[in-house]
Amino acid sequence: MQTGDANKTNLISVMGISMGDEGKGRVVHEILEQIERDSGKPAAGVMKVNGGANAGHTAAGLKLNLLPSGIGNPNVPKLLIGSGVVADPRKFIWEAKPLEARNLSVFSRLLIDEKTQVSDLSHRLLDLAWENYRVKQLGMDSRGSTGRGISPAYSDETNQWQIFYLTFKQDRKNFVSALKGRVQRALDTIRYVCKVSEEDWHSFFENLTESESRANQESIGDEIFDREEFDFTRFKSKQPFELDFDLLEEVYWQAGSELVSCIGDIRTVLLESKESGRPIVSEFGQAYWLDKRHGFTPNVTASHTTSAELFHSGGIPLQSTREIGCCKAYDTKVGTHHFLTKIDHESDPLGKKLAKLEFGTSTGRQRMVGWFDAVEKGNALKYGGFDELVINKLDALTLDEGLDCQLKICTAYRLPDGSLSKCVPRSEEMRKTLTPVYETLDGWEEDIGSLSSYEKLPLNAKAYISRMVGSLLEVAYPDGYSGIRLPQIRFVGVGPDPGQIISDVPPTDKLISEQILAHTPS
Repeated sequence: MQTGDANKTNLISVMGISMGDEGKGRVVHEILEQIERDSGKPAAGVMKVNGGANAGHTAAGLKLNLLPSGIGNPNVPKLLIGSGVVADPRKFIWEAKPLEARNLSVFSRLLIDEKTQVSDLSHRLLDLAWENYRVKQLGMDSRGSTGRGISPAYSDETNQWQIFYLTFKQDRKNFVSALKGRVQRALDTIRYVCKVSEEDWHSFFENLTESESRANQESIGDEIFDREEFDFTRFKSKQPFELDFDLLEEVYWQAGSELVSCIGDIRTVLLESKESGRPIVSEFGQAYWLDKRHGFTPNVTASHTTSAELFHSGGIPLQSTREIGCCKAYDTKVGTHHFLTKIDHESDPLGKKLAKLEFGTSTGRQRMVGWFDAVEKGNALKYGGFDELVINKLDALTLDEGLDCQLKICTAYRLPDGSLSKCVPRSEEMRKTLTPVYETLDGWEEDIGSLSSYEKLPLNAKAYISRMVGSLLEVAYPDGYSGIRLPQIRFVGVGPDPGQIISDVPPTDKLISEQILAHTPS
């Protein structure tokens, strides 16, 4: 949201402009470092805006799903969780205690808004049940859900069945009553609406146990948690479609009680930071094209992933923000998305290389890889509005290992009648009829991972950056961009480690005027 003078705001938002997995976590880390380096003071805080444990980040060597990725900077005093987040209290503890064991302070900095919504095992079971229903009852394709219970948790919000974190600071009887009703509704839905078989019911618990035990294997090995902590089968009753409610309630009440000192009103922190002028960096989960309203149903998330959600989740008035849109130098998708620019990673040599780098932080699933889609990102820029852009993983496109190929950028879509379009259709059915139109560019063989200056990049790498930016601007501003304040490139990532960035990229108008090498439409 480019309101007012974006350069004077203390609110910085980091969002994806693709379909997730753009490296937003490392962007947050780099921004926090830059703030502290430039001002001599750390940011006032980092804030998780939306989603839940379905947002995988890797930042400063830490793999996170729920806690803000800025947690890796120990100087940031506040780790804020917005009211737009749905969060399992056990997951906070599973992520925080291993970090505390590494001498990284978490609980003393964590502030979960009182109106943040509690998610629990019943939501995860519902998530699996609705996927089961979609496939086995309706004969449809799976959505590829993370199985973290996010959509069912947000359904409780719209149906007015919320349990807020504030509940853990109140009489336990209120929690017992609310949880009992929630669990029974979930069990009835699973049994009578989703019509899950007994065999599949039992498999849900096995699957959850296996996935969480795998995800937390290091913590089990370090004896931070017992293996039983991640055994979901203990919550089953002897009868199918029933749970041991007393055990479930006890586990969740104890987890919430352990977090009571971390529950408060984040609105005060946000308003105080505005008065002091110290920055707050807000992290959005997922990406523009996964927004529940503007993405491609059913392959969307259950929350809003665009800038306005910062103010809903934070509970504060609208104000200027500096919005940073993140993408990769190529594309990735996970789940069952229709992927227009997909590369066959089993037969294409570059595709094989990229696929080795791409596994989901949340799920461990293999991501699909593809060519840079400037139409997709240009439309996100047009309708989302960003002040700056970050391009990650340029180094992954280096043609090492004997690779001999050209790089491609999708600059338009071809419709069934042969005409060209630079608009992303709002109909998913129409989108599935499109064919990507590519421009090809020569690649580079030089290792760029140790470079820190734009001028030292290989000529072909500069040409690729220039054309990526130029092509998405042509989509966003089809009538030209004279007189328009163009988004600047904050940095280009040239490696996975902190500091492996190039931040002296020329101003955008100069960058796109230097589209150095010829490109060939195909």
